[in-house]
Amino acid sequence: MSLCADCFKGVRHEGEPDGKFETIANIRSYVAVPEGEYDKSVVLLYLTDAFGIDLSNNQLLISDFAKNGFRTVAPDLFNGDPAPVDAFTPGSTFNIGEWFGKHGPPSSRPIVDAVVAALKAEGVTKFLVNGYCYGGRFSFDLAFEGVATVVAVSHPSLLQVPADLEKYKEVAKAPLLINSAPVDQQFPLEASEKADAILAGFAPGYKREHFEGCQHGFAVRGDLSNPQVKAGKEGAFKATVEWFQKHL
Repeated sequence: MSLCADCFKGVRHEGEPDGKFETIANIRSYVAVPEGEYDKSVVLLYLTDAFGIDLSNNQLLISDFAKNGFRTVAPDLFNGDPAPVDAFTPGSTFNIGEWFGKHGPPSSRPIVDAVVAALKAEGVTKFLVNGYCYGGRFSFDLAFEGVATVVAVSHPSLLQVPADLEKYKEVAKAPLLINSAPVDQQFPLEASEKADAILAGFAPGYKREHFEGCQHGFAVRGDLSNPQVKAGKEGAFKATVEWFQKHL
């Protein structure tokens, strides 16, 4: 498994996030909480793309999920060494293979596990798991292991298709939403079609939203000056919020 060039392309979004950095189980994390009262037993676990929790795009999304009523926690999956934002710049010399060699799933999964364990210890019993690109792999794994209560993924990376889809149907209990795009090397149209065929009738719940005019990364790093991409990014967010609200 590996990532593709589109996993490292995108546009930086403008705005003022209102979360903050916290340390959870000795892991630097970005956290945003709703205003007023909220259910302390529920956490939306936000699993980032390769640009991690320091990218403003991710911080803005985390803040927006909190505004919709979810305490949202995003662990630093890359130990302070995410893909650099200058990878967005044409002609960047960023070496994808070298970075992924240091930050593949075996190095990041213990970080996820440590944060989950710490949240459980403080009383969290329900995990709404939301994975983008790189984070999609762990979203499936947490569903396989019975940790996830509900799962949403947007343009997931590092999945084995059809094996992971078949395993999801066989062992997972968490309702699954997939936000997909027509141009996506990591989760191409054939994967979307297989997901629909394999997970049709999945008892806990399955839905796939498809956003025309978009490509891999649109839900986090899309060019918002493009009306179709803007609609796709906003549509994926709305679909995810509604999915979590429906199945919580």
